[in-house]
Amino acid sequence: MNNHALPKSVGPDGDKFGHIEVRGIDYVPDSERHGTASELFFVCMAPNILYLDIILGGAMIKLGLGIWTAIAVIVAGNAYWLLIGLVSVSGSRSGTPGAVVMRAMFGVRANRVNVAVSIWAIMVAYEGINLSVGALAGFALLQHLGIGLNGAWKLAIVVAISVATITVGVYGHATIVKLSTYFTIGLTLCFVALAWFVLGHVNLHYVPPAASSSASVWAAATVGFVIIASNPLSWPPGADYTRYLPVDTSAWGIVLWTAVGAFVPAVLLSVLGALAGTAVDMTDPQTSFAAILPRWFYPVFLFVIILSSFTNNVITAYSSGLALQGVGIKARRAVTVSIDGVVAVSLTIYALFISNFFDALNNFLSLSVAVLGPCTAIYVVDSLLCRNRYDGLQLSDESPQSPFWYDRGVYWPGVVSLGLGTVAALLCINSPVFVGPIAHALKGSDLSAITGPVIAAVVYFALARSARRVGSEPSLELDPLAAGDFAETAPPVED
Repeated sequence: MNNHALPKSVGPDGDKFGHIEVRGIDYVPDSERHGTASELFFVCMAPNILYLDIILGGAMIKLGLGIWTAIAVIVAGNAYWLLIGLVSVSGSRSGTPGAVVMRAMFGVRANRVNVAVSIWAIMVAYEGINLSVGALAGFALLQHLGIGLNGAWKLAIVVAISVATITVGVYGHATIVKLSTYFTIGLTLCFVALAWFVLGHVNLHYVPPAASSSASVWAAATVGFVIIASNPLSWPPGADYTRYLPVDTSAWGIVLWTAVGAFVPAVLLSVLGALAGTAVDMTDPQTSFAAILPRWFYPVFLFVIILSSFTNNVITAYSSGLALQGVGIKARRAVTVSIDGVVAVSLTIYALFISNFFDALNNFLSLSVAVLGPCTAIYVVDSLLCRNRYDGLQLSDESPQSPFWYDRGVYWPGVVSLGLGTVAALLCINSPVFVGPIAHALKGSDLSAITGPVIAAVVYFALARSARRVGSEPSLELDPLAAGDFAETAPPVED
């Protein structure tokens, strides 16, 4: 059993506001469970009141879409938040984070590779991008205030934002949950003010500059769909934020509060970005927005960009720290969060001071859907097949005696399904660095966010359903309602 040398119970202050969270990826016993599903609303909303969503919405207009088509794509792409809500239930049922739950789908050893690629690497890349966006806003803010920029000032801004992020990330779950409410209220008020000023300049009769055929509009819409879907699909470890909830917490409550909390701000801000794209150049909105905002509000706007990047990175750093433990790093969570912060700062410094690495990060993330989509789909199917009856103590065992050791640490149904789903996605992808043959044949249409998850889900369902899962019911039926996991009148699931 590998619990990172923690005692079976760490006491009531193990997850308390203002105290550094003691636990990492180890099992959270029932005696330490607390909270309600409704707290997930603010936990998911705060990091998604994000300036990056405005940029993503503006990208829909840059792709050549009209307003209503762009809005339809934004809503459809953000529907993937429902999948994140579904996988989040496993945290409450198992008392472990997503990086541990996925051992059931891939095996102890194979899951280390899966977590390293599907969670840690992509989240650290997102940390670098968010930190870069926040730093650029900080640079613009200093220039607006008449402070001359030099290398020292720029480095100080990057380090200051990163230190603030790492500090909250180190304090952990309870502190993040508490602060999320205040972040949500503050950011909402600021973005409402921003929307008020932007909407006064929107061209509701906007027509894309070049007349496009229906085929090219469809191709642009599918590319836009993947761009939008990449945001929710980057959250496969949703269980990280539910593992402290009591085991009998309403599954429907977890799904709805998680999905709605993230969906609402992501859609509204992306739509605002699309509308803004009819009035300003969204290639550099940090600068172009100055033309439509009151002079007194422009520095507020820049500060909000910094704050929203910070709030998103707090969540990202927290999960990437847990993921690093899941990869096999034998260090406490506070250490792994700090390591991730140093890596993100290094990426940001390289991006802003040395190279055009920021573009390389964006290109990398454009390919991330090929892995994230299938991984998330496998997670959803597995949780339904075993009815979320995950045993957290068994999942925490990384030894060859673990019931999730399978075939020398590999669960082949998961590995094969992820591989086939990723290949299917790559065949259909249309990214800046790679265009799959099917996407090329379809004149640029990108179906990777659909084909990858569907193929992975179908293959995993077929392979895993035929094998009895250790710790599951003898008969694996795809009927979560029958198991009571989503039925409020059924008895609580036992770990």
